[in-house]
Amino acid sequence: MFFKNNKEIKTEDLKLSDYNQIWTKFCFLDESGSLNNKTEPYFTLGILKMSQPYYLQNKILYERTKNNFHDEIKFNKLSKSNIDFAKLIIDSIFNTKSLNFYSYTTHKNSNYFLNNFSCDEWKAYEYITLKLMNAVLSKHEVLILVADHVVTPRDVKYEVNVKKMFNDEKKRLSIAGVCRFDSKSNDLLQVTDLLIGLITYDLKLQAKLVSGDKYKIKLVNYLKEKLGTNSFINGFKNYNFNIFVEKDNGEILENTEETTKENEKGPSS
Repeated sequence: MFFKNNKEIKTEDLKLSDYNQIWTKFCFLDESGSLNNKTEPYFTLGILKMSQPYYLQNKILYERTKNNFHDEIKFNKLSKSNIDFAKLIIDSIFNTKSLNFYSYTTHKNSNYFLNNFSCDEWKAYEYITLKLMNAVLSKHEVLILVADHVVTPRDVKYEVNVKKMFNDEKKRLSIAGVCRFDSKSNDLLQVTDLLIGLITYDLKLQAKLVSGDKYKIKLVNYLKEKLGTNSFINGFKNYNFNIFVEKDNGEILENTEETTKENEKGPSS
């Protein structure tokens, strides 16, 4: 096995020569909802984390070719014509080893959000990213963050700020780089969009904010059945999924070394 975990070496003391004790993980980040849309009460960030993106990407490419499906995989575009392919994507997630998913949902009317971010949506986007990354990062890991492209004012330096603030906070190299792409060009960003769309839609359904599209409901239920849960209203956590739904205090559980060991076992399906 390439990775060797020497517990005697502290994470912050690792050197480049300790490359075989450092996990490099790719994180694909997307968002559901808009921070500046007053009619949209929820904002969800999600991260799909994996060591070898090739395995899931290759599976999706195989299914695309097999089914002659070349459209974008988007939750908002779910319909009768593509729900079966969306189910294949969810099945592929559960059949991929060393894959983890994390999401953080905030309600824009919560005290936490109003007291901290109500006047600065871009600060909110950066800090919620950092909050989620705190849960994602495990010991002896260096992350590579690939995020969905969002049009920002010229003075907003999301990529620079997130990398600098997170590395400064951890006092080590925790994020090697941050880059944003149009999700139309990246299947794994689209997978993240699908998952956070399903989670947010379940919250809206239970809050009676939407009447319910039958194909979206069908896929929401499909994911919940795979995970063995009836609702995402209180979040959800198992070996590979950590879904956090903010109540009012903005707290989120930190990832632990024990959780990391469990996560490396592969998905529970």
